[in-house]
Amino acid sequence: MDIDDHKLIALAREVLPFAYAPYSGYKVGAALLTAEGRVFQGVNVENISYGLTICAERSALTAAVTAGCRLFSALAIASEGEKEPLPCGACLQVLREFGNFRVIVAGKQNKFLTFTLGELLPHPFV
Repeated sequence: MDIDDHKLIALAREVLPFAYAPYSGYKVGAALLTAEGRVFQGVNVENISYGLTICAERSALTAAVTAGCRLFSALAIASEGEKEPLPCGACLQVLREFGNFRVIVAGKQNKFLTFTLGELLPHPFV
């Protein structure tokens, strides 16, 4: 199955209902595409101690790494909000550990934006 940006965003939206966001009410879903064409999905999991919250991006990445994947070509991030959800700094640093792949972001509208991780985090900690 070919997975284009629209399909990857759809896969990120597919898991939005499973996000656990009782404090912010801001649900986020992610779909991470491996170089081999596999997709791993993740959602944000909030915690009352906000610093312990797991973002959807890292949730998807953790699932992929657990399955033995290390090479990625794209990450789609979707939210129910009006604006496109950009990854936080912590997620950008963790994702950059695995390369400089594309990031596609979409709010509840059909509009989406595309970046590379290098554009979003041009000077990662190395």
